[in-house]
Amino acid sequence: MKEIEQLIEVSRRYGSDSRFVIAGGGNTSYKDNERLWVKASGHALATITEDGFAVLDRTLLNKMGEKVYSSDPAEREDQVKDDLAAACITKGRRPSVETSLHNAMSARFIVHLHPTAVNGVMCSNNAESASRELFGADALYIPYTDPGYTLFKKVYDEICAFKAAKGYEPKVILLQNHGVFVGADTVDEIDAIYAGMLSKIEARVKGIDETPTEVCDCAVEVVPAIRSILSRNGRGDKVIRVVKTALVDEFTSCEASFKKVAVPFTPDGIVYCKSAYLYVDGADSQEKIANAEAAIEKYTAERGYTPKVIAVKGVGLLAVGDSAKAAGIVAEVFTDCMKVAHYAAAFGGEHPMTRPQIDFIDNWEVENYRRKVSAAGSHGRAENKIFIVTGAAQGFGEGIARCLVEEGANIVVADLNEATGAATAANLNTICKNNRVTFFKTDVTSYDCLVALVKDTVCNFGGVDAFVSNAGIAIAGDLTQMVPEKFDLVTKINYHGFFYCSKAVAPVLKAQNKYDPERFGDIIQINSKSGLEGSKANFAYAGSKFGGLGLVQSFALELAPFRIKVNGICPGNFLDGPLWSDPVKGLYVQYLNAGKVPGAKTVDDVREYYLSKVPMHKGCTPRDVTKGVLYLVEQTGETGQALPITGGQIMLK
Repeated sequence: MKEIEQLIEVSRRYGSDSRFVIAGGGNTSYKDNERLWVKASGHALATITEDGFAVLDRTLLNKMGEKVYSSDPAEREDQVKDDLAAACITKGRRPSVETSLHNAMSARFIVHLHPTAVNGVMCSNNAESASRELFGADALYIPYTDPGYTLFKKVYDEICAFKAAKGYEPKVILLQNHGVFVGADTVDEIDAIYAGMLSKIEARVKGIDETPTEVCDCAVEVVPAIRSILSRNGRGDKVIRVVKTALVDEFTSCEASFKKVAVPFTPDGIVYCKSAYLYVDGADSQEKIANAEAAIEKYTAERGYTPKVIAVKGVGLLAVGDSAKAAGIVAEVFTDCMKVAHYAAAFGGEHPMTRPQIDFIDNWEVENYRRKVSAAGSHGRAENKIFIVTGAAQGFGEGIARCLVEEGANIVVADLNEATGAATAANLNTICKNNRVTFFKTDVTSYDCLVALVKDTVCNFGGVDAFVSNAGIAIAGDLTQMVPEKFDLVTKINYHGFFYCSKAVAPVLKAQNKYDPERFGDIIQINSKSGLEGSKANFAYAGSKFGGLGLVQSFALELAPFRIKVNGICPGNFLDGPLWSDPVKGLYVQYLNAGKVPGAKTVDDVREYYLSKVPMHKGCTPRDVTKGVLYLVEQTGETGQALPITGGQIMLK
């Protein structure tokens, strides 16, 4: 149907615009005389397809407006839910809780959203008078009413009264502390109504400054410590997103400013961020951590769950989730609450929800269902773990990162190649579920750059669980051919780089263990079989890898008291990877030109020569290495080891 195509298009367009939709909230519908198509629960407007809409029988829906239900709230909601299910033609798709409201308006298209600017008016002290002033008498204003049948009945009766008085229905229904319904027979008219509403509000309110501001360096100590406090005692690994903008600074500069957003404005705020938030102050890192620890443990003891929102003075907004996706939603929703407060200041100040209203949402079955849908996800071997993988733009590193993503890990692709690295991160995000991948341009020969990499990781995910030092190069050549500059380059990247990586990440791993003594951390060097035995005409590479294992063992001894394991993986040859197969500078070409393989006349001869050395007659793959990475992370009894994955080519004595 052309109309359903229009419904999908308008849903996706508004659903992809953060001015109108946060965390997939809102719903849309189309109706003819017999049926209603409405967004089903658990589907995001931004990506919705026809399968995301529940189809209901309007003959049955129409009866709900006049039907008398039980006076007992719990029994009444069950009766309403049963009637909605009975009217649903597409079984298995749970209709939006606001389906009856969509049916109550006679317009063909209904677009119900929670636009930030509109909610700034709806969550203000002057909501009713401001609505009349901005949008006129034809916009129907509804004081806050608990969602579900109670809200439907209130709106249904008000529409009937409006129609009786004026002879026509309202096209705009404004819900205090909730959002807005816009109805029209064409999508173009809906667009015009929304555009007009936003322009009128924005003409009255000073713009919001969302310019990113600098996160203080103490975040690298404070945030991982808070992550460990939140995650310890069997509470499961948490992920933290740090948000620091001019807007966030406005509301986190002091506790008095934070109180303006310390109580929820809308039901969505409660669903995704819970209903109580923490503010943490302190003169230095240790005082901030101590204050956070006391507040978190008190909060958890009183409520039975950990906080979702923690504001730390000087650090910013800490959005906490049971996954990277959940933390991102908390960050998005609570930042929107700050925007709502900013708008509300122009209309008499903030008007948050009351305690009874909050308690109703917190305990409402439908909202609990939305939480479960939001939290659902996979459980891999690296679920919620945070990995930095250097040299992950391509080759072995990309393969390791990809395999870890499939196991539920959050990955930072750290690579000097910005274009390829960013593309790799974007590609890996397409296979993520509740995890996430970011990219950070990284030069492993620069300690300062690695410090910045670790800080960026902490701001995106809250800490580091494992640092995989994979970046490396191989330049073949015998003593006659090798020049000092090339030897120094190999050593700088392969040997010095591992030292810089370990030094940069160790403070974060130590901080995490300090506040959760049961937590282990990992530093893993992707070494080589050439780190276990010499390599003819490849001494620069072999020497750097031998040295790397010396660092592995030394760091392991130093960091063991902090439960930080340091191990190496010594792969065999990745014969199909770009390091070997690049037609210009790959190792096949280098080894052929260097005469490393006696009698070899082609790159195929070189390949076969190296395959013949492997008892299992196969090259090493990124998946083989990732299994080694996962083993090293999961085990707690070994450190300072060199794990060979060579197909039997190297057998340890």
